[in-house]
Amino acid sequence: MNDKVNQDDINKALWASCDIFRGTISPDTYKEFILPMLFLKYISDVWKDHYDEYQKQYGDEPELIEEMLKNERFVLPQSASFYALYARRHEASNGERIDQALHAIEEANGTKLKDSGKSVFQDISFNTDRLGEEKQKNTILRQLLETFAKDELNLKPSRVGSLDVIGNAYEYLIKNFAASGGQKAGEFYTPPEVSELIAELLDPQPGDTICDPACGSASLLMKCGRKVREHHGSKHYALYGQEAIGATWSMAKMNMFLHGEDNHRIEWGDTLGNPKLLNHNGELITFDIVTANPPFSLDKWGHEDAAHDRFGRFDRGLPPKTKGDYAFILHMIETMKPKTGRMAVVVPHGVLFRGGSEGKIRKKLIEENLLDAVIGLPEKLFYGTGIPAAILMFSKSKADDSVLFIDASHDFKTGKSQNFLAEKNIENILISFRHRINSEKYSCRSNLQEIRENDYLLNISRYVDTSAEEESIDLVAVRIEREKLKSQMHILEAKMDDYLKELGYSV
Repeated sequence: MNDKVNQDDINKALWASCDIFRGTISPDTYKEFILPMLFLKYISDVWKDHYDEYQKQYGDEPELIEEMLKNERFVLPQSASFYALYARRHEASNGERIDQALHAIEEANGTKLKDSGKSVFQDISFNTDRLGEEKQKNTILRQLLETFAKDELNLKPSRVGSLDVIGNAYEYLIKNFAASGGQKAGEFYTPPEVSELIAELLDPQPGDTICDPACGSASLLMKCGRKVREHHGSKHYALYGQEAIGATWSMAKMNMFLHGEDNHRIEWGDTLGNPKLLNHNGELITFDIVTANPPFSLDKWGHEDAAHDRFGRFDRGLPPKTKGDYAFILHMIETMKPKTGRMAVVVPHGVLFRGGSEGKIRKKLIEENLLDAVIGLPEKLFYGTGIPAAILMFSKSKADDSVLFIDASHDFKTGKSQNFLAEKNIENILISFRHRINSEKYSCRSNLQEIRENDYLLNISRYVDTSAEEESIDLVAVRIEREKLKSQMHILEAKMDDYLKELGYSV
C-alpha cells in the first residue's frame, strides 16, 4: 500500500462507492448509507490505530489496553467495529448486524451521539427492503463493506495525519449529494463559497456563541467556527443549531464529530414550531452570531400557532400563511444578543419588496435600525434552485442609520451546471461591506430617510444604478456615414437607369 495520502484519491474512492447502489435506490438517498459507513469506518480505523500503538507500548496485554482505550474520545465496542462486520460479510444478515453495530456505538457513548433522547442513527437503517430482497440486500452490503476495506479508504490517523482529511471527505460527499440530488438538494447544504462569504461577513471572534436555527448538515456553522481558528488561533467558541429533518440532523451530528467540533449543541426539531435552544428558564438562548440559509418561502410553516407564540417572536407582525421567510428572520432577530448580536440570513428577493404583512414587518425592522446591509447574489448559486438570492445583514450595534446595498449579481464564475463565487468575487463583497464603500453600479450606502422615501422597499436597483450604459453617439461620424450612403445610392440609381434603357424601357 502507498502510505502517501491524497485527498482526491479518498474522495474519488468514496464517490465510486455510490456505484454499488445505482439502479437500486434513488441518488438522493445514497447519503443515508455512504455517510454512516464513512463514520463507522473512520472511528474503527482510529480505534485500531490506537490499539496498535498501545500494543507496541505494553505488549500483549489486552485487558490493560482495553482500560487505556476507555480514555479515548470515543468508545467502540469490539463487536461494533467495521472490521468485525467485514469479517462476517459473507454471512447472512449484513443489514441487521450493521444496524446493531450503530446502535451499540450510540449506547456506548452516552450523549455524544444523542440530543434530547434523539439518536443519530435513529432514522438510518441498512436492514431495509429498499435495498431489495434479503439475498440482494446482503450482496449489496457485502460489496459496500469490501469497498470501504480497500487501501484507498484506510483512514487510520497514522496514515491520514490530519482530521481535516476526513472532514473534507465528508464535506465532499455532502456537496456531491447536493449537486446530484435534484429539487431537494438545497435543503441540507449551503455551497462552500457562500458559507465562506457569510462567515467572513460575520467575522466570528474568540468567545462567540454561534447559532444556525436551520443548520442542515452544519457546513455553515462549522465554517464560522473555522474562521475563529484561522484568524485568531483559538477554539474558544460554541456552536448551536437546530434541524427539522431527522436524517439531516444525523448528518450534522456526524459532521461535527468528524471535524473534531466537540463544543456544540445540535437539536432535532422544527425551529419555528418548537424551538429547542432554550435556557434553564425555558427562554430562547441569545447568541453573538445568528446565521442561516433557511428553506425559501416555506409553505405551512406554522402560521396557525404563531399568533400565540409564547416567545413573542412575531410581535412585529405575522408573516403570510404560505411564505415562512420572515418567520425565520423574526426568530433569528429574537435570538441575537442585545449588544453584540449580528446576523446574516439568505433570502429570496421577494423578501426585499413583497407587501402586505411582510411589508409591515420589513418597515419595523428598518425603523428599529437593525438592518445593516443587503447583498444581491448571482443566480444559480444554490443547489435545487436557479433563482438569485440575497444576504440580509442585521446588527444590534450599528454606528449610524445607514444601510449598505451591494449588487454582486453579475460578479461570479460559471461552472458546468452551477455558478460559483471565486475568491476575487468574495473579496469584492467583503471590501465593500467592511469599508461601507459607494461604488458606481456595485454598491451604495443609503440612509434611513432615503429608504423611507422608497416606501421601505429594498430592491437593490432602487439604490444601486444597475442599468447598462447607453452607447455614446458620434454625430459627426453618423453624418459622414449618411453622406457616404447617399453617394452610393446615386451611383446605384444611375446603373439601374442604364440597365432599364438596355432592356428598352424608357426612364
